[in-house]
Amino acid sequence: MHVRVRVRAAKGRTLATFVLAHGAGAGSTSPWMTRYAKGLAARGLRVVTFDFPGTRSSMEPLEKAYVDVVERVHARFPNEPLAIGGKSMGGRVASQIVAKYKLPVARLVLFGYPLHPPGKPEKRRDVHLPDVRQPMLFVSGARDAFGSEREMQNLAKSLGSELLEIAGGDHSLEVPKRFPETQAEVDARVWDAAVNFVQSPRPK
Repeated sequence: MHVRVRVRAAKGRTLATFVLAHGAGAGSTSPWMTRYAKGLAARGLRVVTFDFPGTRSSMEPLEKAYVDVVERVHARFPNEPLAIGGKSMGGRVASQIVAKYKLPVARLVLFGYPLHPPGKPEKRRDVHLPDVRQPMLFVSGARDAFGSEREMQNLAKSLGSELLEIAGGDHSLEVPKRFPETQAEVDARVWDAAVNFVQSPRPK
């Protein structure tokens, strides 16, 4: 399944390439995706975005589309570290393909991972995560209805993964207007953490 990709060049020296997949509610050119792509690129990541196929009835076409993007990006930039991830559903698909296939991916960054549907904590979406061998960074809002603060803490601990918690943040890591940190400050902190995680050496 061949999908169109958009490549945003890194500002200055390229530290790594990062494939950023969108969530279920909006495409690759949504305000959140555009803001995050710009912020990460400004910090040295080459950011690749794309749009999933229109169907949402099955995860298989989404996985195939993401695998296609990963293989094409690696072929284009074979000598650079490659990380993948995404917002909500995009992060879920990213984790599923590295759990299922052998791909040239060094690390994953998952923004607002959808651990379960809102109000349905019994319908977990983590059965595949122990099969992910790459280091993972979860970035989660404390007010996220798709995974509570405690749930995400327990998940990260069980996997030996890193977790960046955003106090006051919702599923999109947005904080209330009357909050000690501005949204710009929160965004900058998230982008800094993501870039540092992506470019850090892999533990032996």
